[in-house]
Amino acid sequence: MINYNLPHFKLLKSNKKNKKIKDNIFGILTASVLVSFLAGILASDLFYNQIENSFAQLVHNRSNYDCSCDPKETQEEKVVQIVEDVSPAVVSIVVTKEVPVYKIKSDGFFQSYEQDGAEEQEVGEGTGFIISKDGVVLTNKHVVLDEEANFKVLALDGNEYSAKVIARDPIQDLAVLQIQNSEKEFPKIQLGDSDKIKVGQTVIAIGNALGKYQNAVSVGVVSGLERTINASGGDFYETLKNVIQSDTAINKGNSGGPLLNLDGEVIGINTAIDVEGQNIAFSIPINRAKRDVQRMREKGEIIYPFLGVRYVEITEGLKKEEDLPVDYGALVLRGSNGEKPIIEGSAADQAGIKEGDIILELNNQKIDSENSLGEEIMKYSPGDEISLKVLRGGKEIHLKATLKERNI
Repeated sequence: MINYNLPHFKLLKSNKKNKKIKDNIFGILTASVLVSFLAGILASDLFYNQIENSFAQLVHNRSNYDCSCDPKETQEEKVVQIVEDVSPAVVSIVVTKEVPVYKIKSDGFFQSYEQDGAEEQEVGEGTGFIISKDGVVLTNKHVVLDEEANFKVLALDGNEYSAKVIARDPIQDLAVLQIQNSEKEFPKIQLGDSDKIKVGQTVIAIGNALGKYQNAVSVGVVSGLERTINASGGDFYETLKNVIQSDTAINKGNSGGPLLNLDGEVIGINTAIDVEGQNIAFSIPINRAKRDVQRMREKGEIIYPFLGVRYVEITEGLKKEEDLPVDYGALVLRGSNGEKPIIEGSAADQAGIKEGDIILELNNQKIDSENSLGEEIMKYSPGDEISLKVLRGGKEIHLKATLKERNI
């Protein structure tokens, strides 16, 4: 049995009075239900009106929002479109050279080989991409390292052009070619900003895979930044610092090809792979190539600012090993074969830097594992004056140096 505890209602014995009270109660309840119903309708109308107004405002804002992307476009469709747009500016580089041709000579008992002239043969291949309408091409230095070789550029449309190396970077694995004897206006590729790269972002690689699959495409993600690697190939060996790591499939022949972001911009130049791993590829940040191109256009060659010291980066381990007063900076010292620590006539020589000095700062930037002396110097140009904070004999001194130039 359920008891309703209603203190405001009193049970009366009179049937007539009870009926009247019941009628009143029924009227009150009916009125309450009606009021609630009407209130619900009004609230519902207000709620849907608010949604409708908000949606209308969203549509209005969307129409005024400047966005170059299609929200319905999938990543796959975006990649396909980028490849279609960019591929005409990606070229295969064919390296040819005159090599001796031999024939067999026999005297009836013994056979020998003697040279029978020479013929042009393909001795190498790689990839490049066009960065200006007059046919300037960026690629890797190791692709065009042989100064006695001839170079041809093969475009996606099947046209073939002779090309000339106009600059090889003396420090980095970069080179610049110029397509020869053509008045054609070439499609060019857009260069991005490699300082904005994030780990995990999607990237696209295009290249002449294995030297026979022209403009082959692979897609991956940036898997690491600021890597330091020792790259080699044939007689070529180079230490590359602060390179981009990605898991895009890079093969022989892809060297010099572009690494693209999802805006279709080049953010790196594909350079090397780790043969011990799977899909571990490395690319030179495009901002470095931009500096090369700018200096080439200004000076006619790729030049670098040059301080003129031999040094080793100080670490916590080196500090303990050599009992140094600091765990950062660049220690000026002789080369492993006894080479002088200061290049005669260099900016360092003229500034008065001495063997045993520790360069602590360059233009107020601390020199450490994240900001090496070489990387900091690269930020400037020949002729720039820099200030150096140097630790000598336990005392800090300040020196001025005017950078000179280093070329091939």
